[in-house]
Amino acid sequence: MRGALPEHVYPQEEITAAVADVMGAGDGPRRRMLTQVHANAGVRQRHLALPLERYTALRDFGEANDAFIEAAVELGARAVTDALAAAGLAPTDVDLLVGATVTGLAVPSVEARVAARLRMRTDLRRMPLVGLGCVAGAAGIARIHDYLLGHPGDVAVLLATEMCSLTVQRDDTSPANMVASGLFGDGAAAVVLVGRDRAASLPGAASLPGAGAPAARPEVLATRSRFYDGTERAMGWDVGPTGLRIVLGVEVPELVRSHVRDDVDGFLSGHGLTREDIGWWVAHPGGPKVLEAMQEALQVPREALGVTWDSLARIGNLSSASVLHVLADTLRTRPPAPGSLGLLLAMGPGFCLEMVLLRAPEGR
Repeated sequence: MRGALPEHVYPQEEITAAVADVMGAGDGPRRRMLTQVHANAGVRQRHLALPLERYTALRDFGEANDAFIEAAVELGARAVTDALAAAGLAPTDVDLLVGATVTGLAVPSVEARVAARLRMRTDLRRMPLVGLGCVAGAAGIARIHDYLLGHPGDVAVLLATEMCSLTVQRDDTSPANMVASGLFGDGAAAVVLVGRDRAASLPGAASLPGAGAPAARPEVLATRSRFYDGTERAMGWDVGPTGLRIVLGVEVPELVRSHVRDDVDGFLSGHGLTREDIGWWVAHPGGPKVLEAMQEALQVPREALGVTWDSLARIGNLSSASVLHVLADTLRTRPPAPGSLGLLLAMGPGFCLEMVLLRAPEGR
């Protein structure tokens, strides 16, 4: 597992000032509201696809989308190259490449362009995941796990590329757009997964190679998806002349409080487990209110989601790529105890929840 971030990194306060100018917030109530929203986002700094001064020069959705494609392919190729090298594999070893994105449009899709740049095999299978948003990192792992059960000798890669900054609407001072402009960052991530038969041929490998030493490479045990009826307007995009306009309902934290505990408990009980059996948690950094609701739902202390809080502060919310960065940070900075169980969680448009049960390899 490897992440890739743009070279342009700015403190939150500098981004706030730039966004206020782009939105024409002036010095009145709108600017004060924007400043407060950004200050409460839990974000210390963010990486952006473009230098700050370039955003005012983007004339329309077409130019923003062109910038998305360029940045997504560049960062995506870097993430996939690094992830494969960390797993001891080459681009020509990949049998399936899954691409997740929700912040731009590309046909051919981003993962097709990355495959061409890295000279992957001509019989490569590709599967674009478009529209899943923040949940796509977890859902991508889950869908690849399903595939590898039927293709145990294969190698698969999940690539998530998100350039959230290029979707911020300059003529929109709605609370949702203000929140988005203070919360979301840009970046990519790639995860290499191998089937059980292929894993046996890789020294120290497991079903989900991760960052660092082989002991930090957990196995995917099971997955579950949950879709909530009547919540289509809780999160997503409205597509208009100026591009992708965010839909972000105030009900999202309450959806987490109302559903996550029962859904997690039901998933775990199907495997003879309870929340007390989970030794480490990997959660998507949806924002402070969502993370607080997640802690309440799971009945865990803030420290249990400490890596997620740190990721939010350091790089912001990267949509589908975020939970993959949190997974990599967890494996690198807080390696799970041998044989311990972990749960990876993300939520996104639908409104929906994806759960992935992980197990750290036994000690050697």
